[in-house]
Amino acid sequence: MINRILIANRGEIAVRIIRACREMGIETVAVYSSADRESLHVMMADEAYCIGGPKLGDSYLKEETIITVAQMTGCSAIHPGYGMLSENPSFARKVTSEGLVFIGPSADLIEKMGNKEEARRIMKSLGVPVIPGAESIGTLDEAMDAAEKAGYPVLLKAAAGGGGKGIKLVTSPEEMEGAWKSARQESLQSFKNGTLYIEKYLTDVKHVEVQVLCDQYGEVLVLGERDCSVQRRNQKLIEESPCIMLSDEKRRQITEISRKAMEGLGYEGAGTLEFLMDEDENFYFMEMNTRLQVEHTVTEMVTGTDLVKWQIRIASGVHLTAEEKTSGHAIECRILAEDPERGYLAQSGKLSLLMVPGGPSVRFDTYLYSGAEVSPYYDSMIGKLIVWEKTREDAIRKMKSALGELVTEGIKTSADFEIKIMNSDKFRSGTFKTGDLEKL
Repeated sequence: MINRILIANRGEIAVRIIRACREMGIETVAVYSSADRESLHVMMADEAYCIGGPKLGDSYLKEETIITVAQMTGCSAIHPGYGMLSENPSFARKVTSEGLVFIGPSADLIEKMGNKEEARRIMKSLGVPVIPGAESIGTLDEAMDAAEKAGYPVLLKAAAGGGGKGIKLVTSPEEMEGAWKSARQESLQSFKNGTLYIEKYLTDVKHVEVQVLCDQYGEVLVLGERDCSVQRRNQKLIEESPCIMLSDEKRRQITEISRKAMEGLGYEGAGTLEFLMDEDENFYFMEMNTRLQVEHTVTEMVTGTDLVKWQIRIASGVHLTAEEKTSGHAIECRILAEDPERGYLAQSGKLSLLMVPGGPSVRFDTYLYSGAEVSPYYDSMIGKLIVWEKTREDAIRKMKSALGELVTEGIKTSADFEIKIMNSDKFRSGTFKTGDLEKL
């Protein structure tokens, strides 16, 4: 079993991993930037090392430095969390080439699934339905032809993309040239890869994703689905499990398709298959995340399965023994340091007071505490509020109560805005679609 892990991340996910390691009797080493010197993950780890300045490129993305710290401190494995280096095949290869364990799938699988057009081709070959469109669009003329075949509106997407970057909606041929140049430029800047692909833009859809766990021996567990349809600018805001709009028959179908795909891939570790589902319950593969998701918590709440611990066990060569059982309903709200009333203006500064909600089946994952600084250098998510109840109606009531209890003096957050969303008819009925937040 792995006995010491370096956590190549920051914020609430670093804290989450440290807690799992403590419960497993595993020592932890944290790395941090100068801006995170007093962050909670630095205080909680057994050892912590500053590796650079506040910019990501000067600290959390310094691959060689992170590996050197792991070797220097006697770590046998590195956990990348999510974001940062978690889906970087170069980093995964370097980790394993230095004799360390990368807690995640192989670099080859990360690379294949990280290239969205390649992932489409692979999933198609494994019998997974994909969104109509075309891969490897290299010129504007090719984009025009592909869009004409798919039918407008279409989405231009970065082949190496993620996180909502490099995506442009094109509603007519007249818009294509400007959108093409903009998407290509953003893709080059964000991913150093200008290759694009085209998908038919599906309107009035649900964003449904499936959580999988796979061990080194071919065992695949499908741990239910999550509804992630409440989104702003292609970024998820509220997630829940299960998706109440999914019929039992469609749930069986999407589960078995996901299982067969993972068996065909020879996947190992935790992963998520993301689908779009139309009003007729037709679902189409969109992408796969070869890492832990931000919203893994709702799956943990309905299954009782600790996904972080299982990531570590799988990397240690342990056979899967978890069960594919779900119970009740869980909801997660991402708490963002933003002011929704001022165009989601990002907030930073001192958090003079933090009061965390409590009670049965209420969980708040954060890296903050009263007196902590919210840095302007990183993502605006400062925490995740998760609740569980026997029914969705009760879970909504519990979440609204918990959001009302959350106090963050000194920093405005998205909490009040999320209460408004949960009071909307669309959310209460479970029919919220990916484009409904802008309408609301």
